Amino acid sequence: MILPEVDPAAFSGNIVAAGSSTVYPLAEVMADRFADEGFAGQITIDSIGSGAGFERFCKTGETDIANASRAIKSSEVESCAAIGRTPIEFLVGIDALAVVVSTENDFLTDVTLEELGKIYSSTAVKWSDVRPEWPNEDILRFSPGTDSGTFDFFVEVVMGPLNKNAEGKADLEAGEKDILDAANLQLSEDDNVLVQGVEGSKYAIGYFGFAYYVENQGNLKAISVDGVAPAAETAESGEYILARPLFIYSDATILNEKPQVGAFINFFLTYVSEEINAVGYFPASQDKLDGARQALLNAMK
Repeated sequence: MILPEVDPAAFSGNIVAAGSSTVYPLAEVMADRFADEGFAGQITIDSIGSGAGFERFCKTGETDIANASRAIKSSEVESCAAIGRTPIEFLVGIDALAVVVSTENDFLTDVTLEELGKIYSSTAVKWSDVRPEWPNEDILRFSPGTDSGTFDFFVEVVMGPLNKNAEGKADLEAGEKDILDAANLQLSEDDNVLVQGVEGSKYAIGYFGFAYYVENQGNLKAISVDGVAPAAETAESGEYILARPLFIYSDATILNEKPQVGAFINFFLTYVSEEINAVGYFPASQDKLDGARQALLNAMK
């Protein structure tokens, strides 16, 4: 599906976006290209985490676009409704969450999903607590903060299944408590802080969006999970278990009252697959992109 062509030079005004630190580098590239092709207005993008981004979009109504590395929650949809907004979801790409260690780490190349959960669990203090042959050294854990969609995704896929409820199902609350109770855990909404922390010790481990690994891979190595390494093919196929979709959200009223926002999202969805590989993420399938483009057309009638 091809969207109607937009000329960025025909639009002005402000566009305000906030949210996921993972989506941020992609949104920044698209905003720069929109400006380079003539947009005369101002685009502001804040990297504050998916949850905080939805708060600004759905509670305070400060933003036109919410960037997110997870789908919006029903409670956030309700918050949006309370201020007269109906969020529209646009899938813009695929990320493979990279689990990384320092290049000086000489003992870790692959983990099972269960071992990854144990590494971040309060029940393990030293590497040897997870595998006896690993060093008897403290695990230095680095993680995105609790406002991050990356943190939510990690809890959902890794920590929840490790912490089962009485019915044998994944307990996300227990999983979140497990990681937050772990020793030697540093949380940050700034992925660059996590990169520097992991680079600083051979006994450190961290996780974040694949783009930040690509940007810093000289001092980091990504480990495989269940024998599968993060890559375009394994992310798109779903073979890599830590692959996830990336979204931007807006609202029909905003798109129609602020035509520059609709134009920017049109531009984003038209050209994102040309830019996304260079950022370090992977293109969404044609079907998923077409669905996002149709959602935009429906909203702008």
